[in-house]
Amino acid sequence: MKITFLVASAFFLSFAGMSQAQSIQRCATIEYMNHRENVQPGYIQSTKNVFDAAKSLKSGNQAKSDETYIIPVVVHVVYNKAQENIDDSVIFDQIRVLNEDYKRQNADSVNLRAEFLPYAGKANIEFKLANFDPNGIPTTGITRTQTTKTSFLNFGSGLAEDVKSTAAGGIDPWNQSRYLNIWVCNMALVIGTMEMPMVLGYATPPDNLPNWPAGSTGGMSDGVVIQYQVFGSNNPTPLAGGTPYTVKGRTVTHEVGHYLGLRHIWGDGDCSQEDGIDDTPNADSESSSDCVKTKNTCVDAIDGVDLPDLVENYMDYSAEDCQNTFTKGQVELMRGVIENNRWDLVNDNDALAINKLNIIDASLYPNPANSSVTLSTTKSVSGNIVITDINGKVVKEVKANGLKTIIDVSDLNNGFYQITIDGVVKAQKFVKL
Repeated sequence: MKITFLVASAFFLSFAGMSQAQSIQRCATIEYMNHRENVQPGYIQSTKNVFDAAKSLKSGNQAKSDETYIIPVVVHVVYNKAQENIDDSVIFDQIRVLNEDYKRQNADSVNLRAEFLPYAGKANIEFKLANFDPNGIPTTGITRTQTTKTSFLNFGSGLAEDVKSTAAGGIDPWNQSRYLNIWVCNMALVIGTMEMPMVLGYATPPDNLPNWPAGSTGGMSDGVVIQYQVFGSNNPTPLAGGTPYTVKGRTVTHEVGHYLGLRHIWGDGDCSQEDGIDDTPNADSESSSDCVKTKNTCVDAIDGVDLPDLVENYMDYSAEDCQNTFTKGQVELMRGVIENNRWDLVNDNDALAINKLNIIDASLYPNPANSSVTLSTTKSVSGNIVITDINGKVVKEVKANGLKTIIDVSDLNNGFYQITIDGVVKAQKFVKL
């Protein structure tokens, strides 16, 4: 994972003689900063002056410091070829990875070295695919858009902003103050039948955070963009061509960290720079897809101790199977961002029907289903039960029947569906086999 343009995590791969053998050029940040300096004089100096300001960012609502914040997510899959149209199971797995990492429920958290255990933080942030779109229509939280573009990479910027525009071959974002928009697409260099992955992902931090330079987002559309091959830990088409990279879904964990205001753990500089967080040791540079736990590249003092480099941190470039933690300071900053800059994501937000009136608890079984499925509710309901497919198209409507309604699904094609009684029952998802 790499934030290539300060707001963009990316890997750049160099190819000798356009062969399939790939070697990873880990950072193009300096090139980007030089580019920004040309168009915004003083930009490089500004990045050296603002990091300490992050230390003063505190929660604007301390009473909610232990509350679990639930962020609605919409995943926009934009594809040209079949393998780019990732399966629902990959999306569900990526949401699982995010939730485990941000709740510190990841199994590999036990691999954190003992000296860092006092600083390990649990963010108590949960991510859920949206149940309702911006128009209040039931949704799976997944959109799929077929495009004529073989790649969204723009060589001028090194980014893929066109994927965020329907007019440019991608798909427009949903309300960015109410949803975390994640676009999954191809950002490879395509030459004939050969594809060379160039960027693994990038994210936009919220505007006006004190530990980011002014204008960091550069007018880009808010959200996260991910190369389809590194989305989910069960991705069926991982990076090929000998790339030494293990995919565990941590590219998205890293990018969402940027979306919530975190910087790279080494502060995008040397030992004289920092990320604005008190409990992350300084480092002289990023890790290189490795897990070398003997490194101590900078002398600093955290509680009076010169700790080694924290290669287990999600905001490093260490191997994905090495990363396993955020620190308490990083957690405080992210929660402060949610409680201030991204407040609308988690408050008075109908994307998950959290605040809809008269919501009745329900369950759906069996799941997966073959011939029929039963909707069971805690209170008697009436009205129309609406079944929608993965694209949000209504495929069936039946009349609710009290506490239990048996629904014939034998005529539906195999796949993923959602059942709702709008305004009464939260969306229930099931698989037809």
